[in-house]
Amino acid sequence: MSNLTPSGGTVACGHPATAAAAVEMLADGGNAYDAALAALCAAFFAEPVLASPGGGGFLLAAPAVGKPTLYDFFCQTPGRLPQKEQLDFYPIGADFGTAVQEFHIGRAAVAVPGVVAGMFAMHRDLCRMPLQRIIEPALQLAREGVRLNRFQAEVFRIVAPIFRATPAARQVFRAEGETDQLPGEQDCLRLTALGETLQALAEHGEAYFYHGDIAQQFVRFCGQGGLLDASDFAAYRVERRAPLSVPYRNTRLLTNPLPSSGGTLIAFALQLLTELDGGGDVGGRAQLARVMAMTGQARKDAGLDDPLHADAIRLLDAATVRQYAAQIRQRVVCARGTTHISVVDGEGNGASLSVSNGEGCGDMLGDTGIMPNNMLGEEDLNPRGFHHWNPGTRITSMMAPSLVRFADGRQVMLGSGGSNRIRTAILQVIVNLVDHGMTLDEAIAAPRLHVENDLLSVEPGLPAGELESLLAEWPNYHLWEAPSLFFGGVHAVEWQTSGTGGVGDLRRSGVSATARPGGA
Repeated sequence: MSNLTPSGGTVACGHPATAAAAVEMLADGGNAYDAALAALCAAFFAEPVLASPGGGGFLLAAPAVGKPTLYDFFCQTPGRLPQKEQLDFYPIGADFGTAVQEFHIGRAAVAVPGVVAGMFAMHRDLCRMPLQRIIEPALQLAREGVRLNRFQAEVFRIVAPIFRATPAARQVFRAEGETDQLPGEQDCLRLTALGETLQALAEHGEAYFYHGDIAQQFVRFCGQGGLLDASDFAAYRVERRAPLSVPYRNTRLLTNPLPSSGGTLIAFALQLLTELDGGGDVGGRAQLARVMAMTGQARKDAGLDDPLHADAIRLLDAATVRQYAAQIRQRVVCARGTTHISVVDGEGNGASLSVSNGEGCGDMLGDTGIMPNNMLGEEDLNPRGFHHWNPGTRITSMMAPSLVRFADGRQVMLGSGGSNRIRTAILQVIVNLVDHGMTLDEAIAAPRLHVENDLLSVEPGLPAGELESLLAEWPNYHLWEAPSLFFGGVHAVEWQTSGTGGVGDLRRSGVSATARPGGA
């Protein structure tokens, strides 16, 4: 257990300004959901590549009294397959330093955004404070601007071709005093038009986005090479689901259920580890690597990236888990932009909130200050190939806002950014907490590994003997020189009757902050 203090609540997230917005709500008497919503709105300005009203996300709400609920407000495919021959859809290369990854952007990459609908559903169902009060910290950031820290500047550098793709994007996302240069570290970024849009949403409600002026701007925007029309916005709804709930050792995991894949894959991996008990390597790095590889194989076998694939439903059956565990025993394995906010208040209400804008479509929505998502241009989210999705359905996601409940009453809310690495980052933190008895800060700081397509990626810091035996089993490997944002960013908070605590993952410049008991 990490150091817990009596408090009015704790937040862990990706930026100090995001955290400050949450703490302000907690100190003012708000609950975890007021704080999480304030943090989300602040992230639009402090973490603009990763969080946007033009994207989608998920909230796992775990109230101190009542049943947990998973709010699905992720992006949705258009209601019709494309008929146009001339689509605004093209590839760019994002430079991650060690590799260049291809993404597709343009107006035909935009799926129906869900963040705004999620904000209002969250406020109606869970919050105590007026929406106008909740957005005040974000509006202050819009007026005063935010100076980019090193991590946010690096994110802009990686996706520079997207934010320089059109004159409109270059005009909004530019360095101080410059006309054609992205902001760098310590540059102040002022997103005033986005602030005006947020204020208008608070005044006019979500209908302004899905039926009114903003919906009309989206229709005009997509009329020039895009795929969405007014019916796509009118039909969008937030889905409320029962979380996926699975036991692991003396804990219970609650996470994002189907049709999204991340939570199911984490649950599958934990069940594999349970099935493999007795091998003398429970929770060990070699065992974890084998489980990661087999989970990737099960993901493909079950068609888990296709939300309509019936085999995905059977993935967590005991017989299926035993089948994949047997394969691990019998063979030697050879071998996006997302941000997360975790909040717990002093009463024990918990919020685990993950959002993404993909990388952004490269263009701006009229005068709103919004860059819409590029979810239809994400290869990993389109397993049938681009523009072959099921019409009018939720896009699957690896995002997995989660809760771990311990037998002694301790609760840990956690989640991560990191595309395909989300599931393995969260898995390793859970194993570190449950199997190795680490404190929350130790569990998040510990070296991570990731297996994808038989390539083992390893962070530095493993004991020499453990690393040597691991590499002997995985001849296709990459050793990273330093901890990296590649391995996700797990921001987590914990609650017990004695107090709250939190840890932000330094791999993604994470921070945590705690409100004083009884407010400011």
